[in-house]
Amino acid sequence: MATAPIIDASKALTLPEPLPLDSGRSLDGVRIAYESYGTLNAARDNAILVTHALTGDHHLASPHPKTGKPGWWVRMVGPGKPIDTNRFFVVCANVLGSCMGTTGPASIAPDGKPWGMRFPVITIRDMVRGHVTLLDSLGIQTLHAVVGGSMGGMQALSLAANFKDRAKAFLVIASTARHSAQNIAFHEVGRQAIMADPAWREGDYYSYGKGPEKGLSVARMAAHITYLSEAGLTEKFGRRLQDRAEKTFGFDADFQVESYLRYQGLSFTDRFDANAYLYITRAMDYFDLAEEHGGMLANAFAGSRARFCLVSFDTDWLYPTAESRNVAHALTAAGLPVSFVELSAPFGHDSFLLDVPALDRVVAGFLGEAR
Repeated sequence: MATAPIIDASKALTLPEPLPLDSGRSLDGVRIAYESYGTLNAARDNAILVTHALTGDHHLASPHPKTGKPGWWVRMVGPGKPIDTNRFFVVCANVLGSCMGTTGPASIAPDGKPWGMRFPVITIRDMVRGHVTLLDSLGIQTLHAVVGGSMGGMQALSLAANFKDRAKAFLVIASTARHSAQNIAFHEVGRQAIMADPAWREGDYYSYGKGPEKGLSVARMAAHITYLSEAGLTEKFGRRLQDRAEKTFGFDADFQVESYLRYQGLSFTDRFDANAYLYITRAMDYFDLAEEHGGMLANAFAGSRARFCLVSFDTDWLYPTAESRNVAHALTAAGLPVSFVELSAPFGHDSFLLDVPALDRVVAGFLGEAR
């Protein structure tokens, strides 16, 4: 594959009109941060929208400005890669409610102070409304495809259900049409960890120079466990000790897996806002595509003319294969063309972000077929 460097292509759009929300409220002056790669053709029909996961952002294939790390899907997006920027114009927008450039609880409200917990509760569909408004501003009426993994897959499904003429194809990876009780439970543990931290200050911590870092770190640790597989954890860490020959009989990080999780938690606090974590996890918990369409998931896709591809992983216990199969059955019931594949990978839910060559082939093949 070609390995030509991709420059940072970060941009921002301020929406010209108030953005209506599912809660009945609206937001003025919403700012959408996004990146784009490749060239939009004269027909404006070669655009692909990539939607990101919970702790992701629009830094899809260029270095992250805070961490300096490569874009979160740089292995997938670029010249000659499965999402080929020599062929496609690729757009990735930061979601509403985030802290990475798009309007969220850390943004400044009309009174000149950060929104904090005054920010309205949002939904996945609200995020998608922001994406569609961005597409309008770019002059893109119909996308070649929408591609999303995890929460990005939820956005893809929501766009398919609510904006049926805006894309010809949808590729949904390691995702679901609704959050289960177990999913909600894990998120609630994380939210309670944040809100129990005295530094949270009811969400009004921005003027104190330090937020609920301990609580956010614990939330990230708990969530990160759900992204991995038991086999993967065992292979990577087992019960091996961390930089010591024997147990300390104390509560330091004796085991490598403990040290790993603590690192994941602490490093997360350097780049993410605690209130944004509360709002985005709540949006995911509210997501139920069937509920939005009269209780029948097939109804959500009625009238669509798009093609669909669903991908799951055999070690993903956060959004297991049964969730993707449920969506595939609904799409079939709606009379839509759908392909479905379960891939074998040892990485659990995070498999869609890691080196799984079979996924590369699926992505490249499906996008090549979409016309």
